[in-house]
Amino acid sequence: MQLDLDNLPSDTTLLHRLVRDMAAVVERRDGEIERLQLIIRQLQRAQYGRRSERLDADQLALGLEDVESDLARAEAQPKPEAKPKDAKPRRKPLPNNLPREDVVLDAAADACPCCGGTLHSIGESVSEMLDWVPARLRVIRIRRPKYGCRACGTVHQAPAPERPIAGGLATPALLAQVLVSKYCDHTPLYRQSQIFAHVFASDHLFADDTPIPVLDPGRGRTKTGRLWVYARDQRPWGGPTPPAAIFVFAPDRKSERPAAHLELFSGVLHVDGYAGFERLQARGNVVLAACWAHTRRYFYEFFEANGSPVAAEALRRIGELYAIEERIRGQSPALRLAERRTLSKPLVEKLKVWFEQQLSRGPRRGKLADAIRYALVRWDGLTRFLHDGRIELDTNPVERAIRPIALGRKNHLFAGSDGGGARWATLCSLIETAKMNDVEPYAYLRDVLERMVDGHLVNRLDELLPWNWQPAESVKT
Repeated sequence: MQLDLDNLPSDTTLLHRLVRDMAAVVERRDGEIERLQLIIRQLQRAQYGRRSERLDADQLALGLEDVESDLARAEAQPKPEAKPKDAKPRRKPLPNNLPREDVVLDAAADACPCCGGTLHSIGESVSEMLDWVPARLRVIRIRRPKYGCRACGTVHQAPAPERPIAGGLATPALLAQVLVSKYCDHTPLYRQSQIFAHVFASDHLFADDTPIPVLDPGRGRTKTGRLWVYARDQRPWGGPTPPAAIFVFAPDRKSERPAAHLELFSGVLHVDGYAGFERLQARGNVVLAACWAHTRRYFYEFFEANGSPVAAEALRRIGELYAIEERIRGQSPALRLAERRTLSKPLVEKLKVWFEQQLSRGPRRGKLADAIRYALVRWDGLTRFLHDGRIELDTNPVERAIRPIALGRKNHLFAGSDGGGARWATLCSLIETAKMNDVEPYAYLRDVLERMVDGHLVNRLDELLPWNWQPAESVKT
């Protein structure tokens, strides 16, 4: 706005209009300056702030071939009619420097099962598998002595043990270590359900998503995929159903994704501020409970940037609600609801009035105004906890399930494909659900893999769910 200070108008109405225009320009500029300063401070905190978690760069990293890719390549290759006698094995032998432990599978008997003749040793078959025990690798040598019968000429030998991957080198212990390292400890790997369907049968779920890098073939770079996470956690109100988390991979963050994942869901969905969830509420059988932690975060960031007393007061008032929740955590839904209506409801009503007052008094633009509007727009969802003792104030249960993925992104290079992203989601579902049920992931996965190798019946898979799992009486070492 350009003004000729030597020739200002004398008309009062025109002067008033000029002043209002100038004030509007100043307010817009102040809001933009405030926004940019907040971004600078956030970047400074991200760059120089305290890092609460670090991962050891020397953690064990192992690589396994992608099973599905191997099978596809094997099926695509023509099978040779006969293997030449001098053909060399394709797989390199395991390193000689690794310690070896012999396991003897002996089929020796006093007499030949075929004819009753005397058996005599005629050699043995030796194969090797790569095993893992805490802090070291070792090679398990499977020795199977052969016995021949002079009377009938037959050869007898113990059958070879089943392996988790047909023809593979890895034992269940090694596979469990690799899976836990990649999907739980998040050490880098350079190669590499339906069982949870009843989670969606719950009438109270937490939902969120997080980005993961996925290789984009042909473009020489990665694209951004998403892991959508849905968690069931009744522990805050003493519910009988065990906690669980299910991860679902999708190539994008379109609202169609949660709509498809939750097609059969009916009930209360705890969500953050993502607008795509609104589509679910439009169906009429889904109610959204908004997250106070996300609401609080906007005020916290603004307070950290400039020490705003209004933001500090908002944090104090929200903190009062959390103090009440802390006292009633683990109580029955009826008791929680009664306490909320007695103690929390008056605080929430006063908070809304205070928000509206601050919005009318302060600048209409800027981060503080945005934080207040964020809360007021979602007020129905934010106050949902005042009507149901099972509803939580925030989405922290699903945030905790996602946090390891966010911490591990820097160590993962990428998922090798969309299919790799789906496998990533499956393993995260198993591992995070195990952790939510206080089950140690490595012990769980190792035992489950061993039972599957031993022929665990498919109609008994419920026994292997993390909340039903019981460790075997003896664990092989």
